[in-house]
Amino acid sequence: MTGLAFLALGGAAQAQDVGVAELAAAQAAVQRASDADADQYAPDLIQAARDKISQAQALGESRSGRKQVPLLAQQAQADADLARARSAQAAVQARLAQEQSEIDRLQKVLAAPPPAPPAPPPAPLPPLPPQDALPTLPSAAPGGTP
Repeated sequence: MTGLAFLALGGAAQAQDVGVAELAAAQAAVQRASDADADQYAPDLIQAARDKISQAQALGESRSGRKQVPLLAQQAQADADLARARSAQAAVQARLAQEQSEIDRLQKVLAAPPPAPPAPPPAPLPPLPPQDALPTLPSAAPGGTP
């Protein structure tokens, strides 16, 4: 008789544990997706995962719905994993677009004609001859032409 009592208690405890691991895995997947900005990049999927977790938790409280808990939790985990993957994809695409923009900018810089070289400085003037080597000019007479 005691063996049947333990078996019955074990069965009741197991019935309560149905889907607990799956729910924990689904909640962890939702957290990973949220950390990956799924609310921004895949809001519909992350919300669907949250809704399925809520449904699974509600079904876990009713005796007739406990069998559906693992399936709903697995679906929630799949939705959350897909949301995380889409977020990662969006982040990679954004980084790719930024890198492509930088490549385009650099190609324009390389395609532009080089700037003209600066003009050479003017040649220095030859030194002036010494003063005594210069010819003397005739002096002009006041009031007339020479």
